[in-house]
Amino acid sequence: MNRLINASRALPTPDPQLTVAYSPIKLPMEGRQPLELRLTAPATGYNLPIVILSHGFGPSNYIPSKDGYAPLAQFWAERGMVVIQPTHASSRVAGLDPDLPAGPFFWRERVNEIRAILDQLDQVELQAPTIAGRLDRAQIAVAGHSFGGFTCSLLLGAKLQSEDFSDPRIRAGILLASPGRGGTDLTPESAARFPFFDLDFSGIRVPTLVVCGADDTPHFTPRGPEWHADAFHDAPGGEALLTIKGVGHGLGGIAGWDARETETEDPDALEATRRLTLAWLRTRLSIDATAWVRSQSALEQNAASIAKVALAP
Repeated sequence: MNRLINASRALPTPDPQLTVAYSPIKLPMEGRQPLELRLTAPATGYNLPIVILSHGFGPSNYIPSKDGYAPLAQFWAERGMVVIQPTHASSRVAGLDPDLPAGPFFWRERVNEIRAILDQLDQVELQAPTIAGRLDRAQIAVAGHSFGGFTCSLLLGAKLQSEDFSDPRIRAGILLASPGRGGTDLTPESAARFPFFDLDFSGIRVPTLVVCGADDTPHFTPRGPEWHADAFHDAPGGEALLTIKGVGHGLGGIAGWDARETETEDPDALEATRRLTLAWLRTRLSIDATAWVRSQSALEQNAASIAKVALAP
């Protein structure tokens, strides 16, 4: 029960089920400290799809780590997903020294960390024994918020100076308030500081859901909130654009309840984000073929005040 939600209650979603969590799972990384993960999964069931959730580079000390994004990770796990959350090299609390040459953003290392998870799923299962043998390794998605969306864009097929970072094991992606086009679309200061934002999204052919806050105010660009929708417009795999009304970069609170990342705490917007992204995942990862269609219909008929969906032509 959630007494704080109203319009989003009309959006269909499965009842929550018991979950188990393991933290910290540690994976070796060559030449550096181990990669720490949190894994949250349904307590029962088999052939469970995997979602790797990539955190952003927000202002909090602990939210940008495996210990953040509980509102999203727990919701998905309670409804059938195995959610794996790495503490990326860019994390303030447990990442690498930000004064290293690749710091503080470690954008390339973040990509390598997600690839290391995919390479070492056997090791993940050894450290999380109740999920051993229950993962569906043919159904893997990545989801990332903000700078985590940038990380996922690369893994989904976006190119930087023609370099390809894609991983064929990834079957679907969700980009949550992810950076848009770089280069001349950025302010001069941001273009100088973030040359790696200059992505070519046309290489993304994997089915991708792009999620934006209608009131987002990106400070990297003179453009408005539509900047965060660039991947939907540019990527052949950009399947749908979900716009959450009345909120900005935090999408109502996905990074954490009462967190600094949550510039507008809106339980209804958060619930809509959780339910609609879950419905898309359940359809894309072959759990429920009609979940996404049913959710779109319910949104249009009963909850249009809270969000809207645009589909690729």
